[in-house]
Amino acid sequence: MKIHISILFIFFFILGSAQNADQKDTFVKDNFIKKEVYIPMRDGVKLFTAIYIPKDISGKNKYPFLMQRTCYSIAPYGENEYRAKLGPNQYLMKDKYIFVFQDVRGRYMSEGTFTNMTPQVDRKTKKDVDESTDTYDTIDWLLKNVKDNNGKAGQYGTSYPGFYTAAGILAQHPALVASSPQAPISDFWNDDFLHNGRFMLGYFRTFPVFGVQKTRPENKAWYMDSFVKQTSEDGLKFYRDMGTLKDGYEKYYKNNFFMTEIMNHPNYDEFWQKRSLLPHLKNVNHAVMTVGGWFDAEDLSGPLNIYKTIEKTSPKAKNTIVMGPFSHGAWAQEQGKHFHNQIYFGDSIATYYQKNIETKFFNHYLKGNTKEDAGLPEALMYDTGAKEWREFASYPPKNAQKINFYLADGTLKNSSGQGFSEYYSDPDNPVLSSDNLKDFNGFTPKNYMSEDQRFAVGRPDVLTFTTDVLTEDITFAGEIMAKLNIASTSTDADFAVKLIDVYPEDFKPVEKKDGVIYPNYHQMVRSEIMPARFRNTREKGEALVPDQKTALNFRLQDVMHTFKKGHKIQIQISSTWWPLFAINPQKFMENPNFATKEEYTKAFIKVYNDSSIEAEILK
Repeated sequence: MKIHISILFIFFFILGSAQNADQKDTFVKDNFIKKEVYIPMRDGVKLFTAIYIPKDISGKNKYPFLMQRTCYSIAPYGENEYRAKLGPNQYLMKDKYIFVFQDVRGRYMSEGTFTNMTPQVDRKTKKDVDESTDTYDTIDWLLKNVKDNNGKAGQYGTSYPGFYTAAGILAQHPALVASSPQAPISDFWNDDFLHNGRFMLGYFRTFPVFGVQKTRPENKAWYMDSFVKQTSEDGLKFYRDMGTLKDGYEKYYKNNFFMTEIMNHPNYDEFWQKRSLLPHLKNVNHAVMTVGGWFDAEDLSGPLNIYKTIEKTSPKAKNTIVMGPFSHGAWAQEQGKHFHNQIYFGDSIATYYQKNIETKFFNHYLKGNTKEDAGLPEALMYDTGAKEWREFASYPPKNAQKINFYLADGTLKNSSGQGFSEYYSDPDNPVLSSDNLKDFNGFTPKNYMSEDQRFAVGRPDVLTFTTDVLTEDITFAGEIMAKLNIASTSTDADFAVKLIDVYPEDFKPVEKKDGVIYPNYHQMVRSEIMPARFRNTREKGEALVPDQKTALNFRLQDVMHTFKKGHKIQIQISSTWWPLFAINPQKFMENPNFATKEEYTKAFIKVYNDSSIEAEILK
C-alpha cells in the first residue's frame, strides 16, 4: 500500500474525530477512566462502545454525556489504551464531559451488518431499527448504567459521523438536548458520491472503505488490501489508463457492494429516495447547531439542507447554522494562517469557532439551562470575499434580493437578449477539472473548490461570460440558480456551471503561497453539475430532442461571497468536468454508468442569450 493513501485516510477520517493531539499529552489518562462495553440494541445486536468518565465525577459533581457514533473506528481499543484527545475540541475536553464513542452496526468491533446511509424505517416491531433507534437505545442504556450523570446527552460528528448525528436527532430521546451535525450527508443524491445524480469520479479511491463487509470483529481496517494503488505522480494518468466508468468498475470494484449499488441505480429511485434524511426531519424539539464549510468538496449541500429543513418543519427547535471558509472538517484543527488551497482567509479561524461557538453551544445546553437560548446567532456565515464573519437573524438573509445575470456575447448582462453562444463538446477530449495533476491522486477532492480557473478559459468547449470591472462591492448571500435554455445536437449532455471571482491585474494578497500568480487569479466561488436527462424529474432519465431549445434549471448551492470593487464576476459553462466527474456519453442511455467508448457522442451545444444565473444579493 502506498504511504500517501494511509496519510489521506488518516486526514479525512480521523480528522473528523479530532484525533490530532500530541500523543505525549497525558491529560485524558490523568483525568478520565475508560470503560469498554457492548450496548444491546432493541433487536439484540450489540454495539461496541468506549466510555471516558471523568475521575472527579460524583453525586455532587455530575456530568452530561457527549457522544460520537462513527463507522471510522473508535480506536484505540483496550481499556488501558487512551485517546490523545476527546470530544470535538480541546476546550470541551478540558471542561470535561462523559465522552462516549461507538462503532455503528457492522463496523469494527460492533455486531450487525453495515448499510450506507441507513434508511429511516417505520417502527412497528423491535426488529425495525435504524440509526435513530440505535441512538435512542444507546442514550437510554448510558443513563441507566453510568452513575452520576446529570441526565443530559449531546451528540456531534463530522462527515459520516455527521450523518449519524443528524439521524440521531430523530431519536427524540428526552435526555437528548443538543446535537451538532457537522459536514453531514443529508441526501446521497447530492452529497459525496453524486451531484444531481452525476457520479463523482474523484471519489474513486474511497470505495474500499464503504463497500467491503467485515466477517468478524475487527480492531483494524480490514479493507486496506482493496485500495487502488498509485501508478504515477501524474494522477491524471490513472484516469486516462482506466478508461470509462464501466471499465474502472469492472477492473477494480466488481465485488464492492456499494459501487455496485451506485452503478445499478442511475436514477433517483427508491434506493436513493429512502436514503434521504430530509423528509424525516420533523418536529425537532431540541438545540441543533449544523456546521459546514464553504469549500467542503464532500458535503456542502448537507449542512445547508439540514438547517433549512429543520427551520421549515420544526419551530420548537433552537436551530443554528455555521458556515466557515473551511474544507471538509477543517474547523477541527487550527492551522494558524488559514488558507484554503492558495487563498488566505485570516488567522486562527478554527480557534474562534471552537472557543466562541462550539464550546458555548454544548456547555450551555448540556451544563446550563436547556430551556433558555444559548445566545448564539441564528446564522454565522463567513463572507469568503470580504473575509469576515457575518451574523444573520435568518438565513438566507431576509434583505437579500434576487437578481438575474444574463449570459450573452461573453458578458453578464442585466437583461435577456436574442441569439445564443455555442461550443463543441467531445467526451473523448474532456475539459479537465484542474491543472494540478498531483491532486488527482487524492483520496477525495479538496482543492478544486477555490482553485484558479484560468486553465479553462479559451477552450473551444468552454463558454465564458464576464462582467466589466466592478465599480462597487456586490455580495452574493444565499441560493444561486442556473436558469439555462440550451439545445444540443445530441440526446443527452451534462452542464457544469462555475461562478468565479476574477481578481484585479494588480492584485497583491495580504498573505500568499510561493509560486502562485495572484494578479488576474480566477478563483472558483461556487460550481455544480447537472445532467440534462433529469431536467424534468430525477426519478427517470429523459432524452433531449436534438436541436430543440430546452429549459434546464438547477441550484448551484449557496454562497456567501462579496465580489469586491475592482474585481469581475465570471461564469464558465462546459459539458465535461473530468476526472472530477464521470463523463456523460452524450448519447441518451437508460443507464449511462455502463457507457462504452463506442457510445461516446460529440455534440454542438447552444446556450441561449435568455439564460441567466439568479443570485440572492444583499442590499
